[in-house]
Amino acid sequence: MEAGAADGPSGGVEEALSCFSFNQDCTSLAIGTKSGYKLFSLSSVEQLDPVHGSNDIPDVCIVERLFSSSLVVVVSHAKPRQMNVYHFKKGTEICSYSYSSNVLSIRLNRQRLLVCLEESIYIHNIKDMKLLKTILDIPPNPTGLCALSINHSNSYVAYPGSRTTGEIVLYDGHALKTVCTIAAHEGALAAIAFNASGSRLASASEKGTVIRVFSVPDGQKLYEFRRGMKRYVTISSLAFSMDSQLLCASSNTETVHIFKLEHLANSQPEEPSTWTGYMGKMLMAATNYLPTQVSDMMNQDRAFATGRLGFSGHRNICTLSTIQKLPRLLVASSSGHLYIYSLDPQDGGDCVLIKTHSLLGSGTADENKENDLRASLPQSYAATVARPSPSAASTAPDNLVPRRSEGQNEAVTVNGRTAPLSGGFGDDQEGGCKACGCVSRMGGQEPGTRFAAQQARLSPGGRWVRELLRTHILPLLKVRPSQSVHVDEPSWSITLI
Repeated sequence: MEAGAADGPSGGVEEALSCFSFNQDCTSLAIGTKSGYKLFSLSSVEQLDPVHGSNDIPDVCIVERLFSSSLVVVVSHAKPRQMNVYHFKKGTEICSYSYSSNVLSIRLNRQRLLVCLEESIYIHNIKDMKLLKTILDIPPNPTGLCALSINHSNSYVAYPGSRTTGEIVLYDGHALKTVCTIAAHEGALAAIAFNASGSRLASASEKGTVIRVFSVPDGQKLYEFRRGMKRYVTISSLAFSMDSQLLCASSNTETVHIFKLEHLANSQPEEPSTWTGYMGKMLMAATNYLPTQVSDMMNQDRAFATGRLGFSGHRNICTLSTIQKLPRLLVASSSGHLYIYSLDPQDGGDCVLIKTHSLLGSGTADENKENDLRASLPQSYAATVARPSPSAASTAPDNLVPRRSEGQNEAVTVNGRTAPLSGGFGDDQEGGCKACGCVSRMGGQEPGTRFAAQQARLSPGGRWVRELLRTHILPLLKVRPSQSVHVDEPSWSITLI
């Protein structure tokens, strides 16, 4: 959970912070600037409490704090090959080490200190800083990508096993031996992260479309999530919640995705009891005869919740933390801001920005920047139309869900507007629903704003099922152009009108 100089600037955007990282249990944030470094406590949403700051080492490129202790590790641009370990409460330097090339990343737990160079990894005993092991001749790792389990009883280490493919080497930092190699992705790795217990490992490739979770130490795939399909992105951070129930991923886009780790990839589903359940089972069975890429895509889970940022292009890291007994999504940006979002652990959905802190400015400036950010945050069309007006809230709380209107067999009502269905899902049809704007699989207008508005009040899983029905199942049923289709949640019964 660190962003440092090794990652490089994004698109030439001017950056206020040279590095920033959350500590191991997400209770503290460390930032590095041209003048030094600062540590903040994350115990409150409303106030960002400074813990310590130092200008003794300018132009900091790496700063890492060990949990909530007084131990901090610092690397500067002036001496990029030297690591300095400090006890900041005593104001003393514990030790310093120099290496053969630039230090790219540092990882800590209560037993081990990991120093990653481009072609080697050094493992120190954190109690006396003795060098225990040097892993040499690793594949070129120019970003210093590596992960260390914060569970000191195993101290698992993960690092890329190839420069061109997504191979992960799992190393036991306690026993000092290689455990296994995981073929995680076809493309090169972009991000890896352990959960708090060190029993799971998440990974993403440079394409950024698929995120996978593996069991540790056997390396079996447990979960597979799809972040997106339309474009490749650069995943900048992955982070589990402390209870390992959620996984968040941030990138160079304006969206942070949160996935829920519920159903194992190899778990057996319950025997279906409804017609739609049997249809779903048949569809999943049919994936065995489809091309691998298609079947994999249909078995991937979607985001449980999302947080929308007011920017894109800045380096950022995300984490999931519990602040004042409530779950929060935290995003730190190289622009010098910390964004705190509320998170619904039951229903997910859109995370709401509740506080913005400037990591460099005054309290008054914080409030002004927060108000400015909230006003300028881009809102999706679906989120805008899903917000009911005061007059409509009491009479039509669920006015975005299509329903059959009285006296009409070929119509739907959306937001009080009734229109007949044209097109449908016939083989040669291009039309769509004139009330909500959704279209058939054959073309017509682009699926988008109105169709998103129609789905705005469905659960994340519900939206995925509705899209699956619209694009895959209904065409197989050969629905006549004269028919309209009503899909009910949560039972997901299909009615041909």
